[in-house]
Amino acid sequence: MPTCLPLVLRRCHACASGRLRANGKFRVNANHKVLDAWLLALCTACGGTARLTVLERMNVRSIRPELLDRLHGNDPGLAAELLQDPVVQHRNRMALDWDNAWRLDTGGSDRLDHEVIDVSVRFAARIPVRPVRLIAEGCGLSRAEVERLIAEGKLVSTVRLSGKLSGDFTFTLKR
Repeated sequence: MPTCLPLVLRRCHACASGRLRANGKFRVNANHKVLDAWLLALCTACGGTARLTVLERMNVRSIRPELLDRLHGNDPGLAAELLQDPVVQHRNRMALDWDNAWRLDTGGSDRLDHEVIDVSVRFAARIPVRPVRLIAEGCGLSRAEVERLIAEGKLVSTVRLSGKLSGDFTFTLKR
């Protein structure tokens, strides 16, 4: 589950740094009957403000009132949703860096002593994570040991465990 908003990987206009931190604040600008809305992000190096476009030249009547209320109220949940929106990412030519922005909640490790365990992994948000890292942290193993268990066939799953996943999956660990 996420612990904070991820870093935005995009160049700063002031210092050419490649990392911005979204603070959950929005700027809404009206020009007659059209609106522009931006999510504000601060450069991690110089502190300069960058604007990530959310709405551009939209007619006021075409915007849902609850969305407009959330924009005016600086809703942090809306900021998290918009950062993960592929349309917003493409429009702003940005990517997300989730390092140190999530935590693993195992619900206790008393079941890890069994000979065979079936584990279901559910994501609270679509955070791209390497399953090997997730399994290593959750089961108290090293990543090399998890790789060895996969190679030996003692760690199996219906999804490919190499690469990154951001959706729910299950795996079986045989000791």
